[in-house]
Amino acid sequence: MSPVRQWHDGLQRYGLVVALVALILLLSILSPAFLTVSNLVNVLRQVAVNAILAMGMTVVIIKGGIDLSVGSLLALCGAIAAGLASAGFPVPLSMAIGLVLAVMAGGAQGLLIAYAGLPPFIVTLAGLTVFRGLTLVYTNGSPITGLPDTFLVLGAGELLGIPAPIWVMAMFFASTHFLLRWTALGRALYAIGGNEEAARLSGVPVMRVKVFAYAFSGLASGLAALVLTGRLNSAQPTAGSGFELDAIAATVVGGASLAGGRGNAWGTVLGALIIGILNNGMNLLNVSSFYQLIVKGLVILGALLFDQLVVRRK
Repeated sequence: MSPVRQWHDGLQRYGLVVALVALILLLSILSPAFLTVSNLVNVLRQVAVNAILAMGMTVVIIKGGIDLSVGSLLALCGAIAAGLASAGFPVPLSMAIGLVLAVMAGGAQGLLIAYAGLPPFIVTLAGLTVFRGLTLVYTNGSPITGLPDTFLVLGAGELLGIPAPIWVMAMFFASTHFLLRWTALGRALYAIGGNEEAARLSGVPVMRVKVFAYAFSGLASGLAALVLTGRLNSAQPTAGSGFELDAIAATVVGGASLAGGRGNAWGTVLGALIIGILNNGMNLLNVSSFYQLIVKGLVILGALLFDQLVVRRK
């Protein structure tokens, strides 16, 4: 292997870690408040919701699709679970109903994409609008409050001194990594994303795998909804607005290809950390929210350009 190719492979493999470390060092120099235990724990707590959503997005993107509905589905499932709990339903049942609803909504979109042949962008864009509308109808545009203390555990609780959202993020990451790395279903996702027709001719149940991918993304939305609702101690009808963009950003920055067939859970976690630390650092530096949007957009463009360079070099 040539020295140039060795350098290229090393950059591809460790580039995210190097970028994350460099970003941490830079923000530590620019803001003394950044590298403190309380701030770093706060960053991880805030990153958790986006990382969970991004895990579901990663599965969909590896398959060669996209899911624009995750933020709106998060709001809907959070509102329904919170509404049931505040009305006196048992908390575990309320949470379970929210998660089941999320999986069913995601799977329904998968059915339209797989069996009706509709474009993923259009189906999930419609889902984004429909789920947000249903949330506003269900809540009448007002937040749902008065939640039982047990409902707040996933968002505001702690275990061994570590906030519960971090534990939820870690467990969902482990599940996603296992799915993609060690299961036949994970290999089928990569195969479909790489070449759907070849996967079909090889005996991969393409339609069912597509439905699974969107159902898994729905599960991620439901789980993120429980974490966010518990952290805020309320279900906001506008919750999750724009979250789909952050989830896509974390997935793309993490090395997944929007063309499908490439990506992994480790890269997505690192991408979510980079986006989260960047947001936190700009807030500490009092950077205007207008400029923050510009910076995040440039980061996404940079990740896409790097992705294209990798594809061309291969």
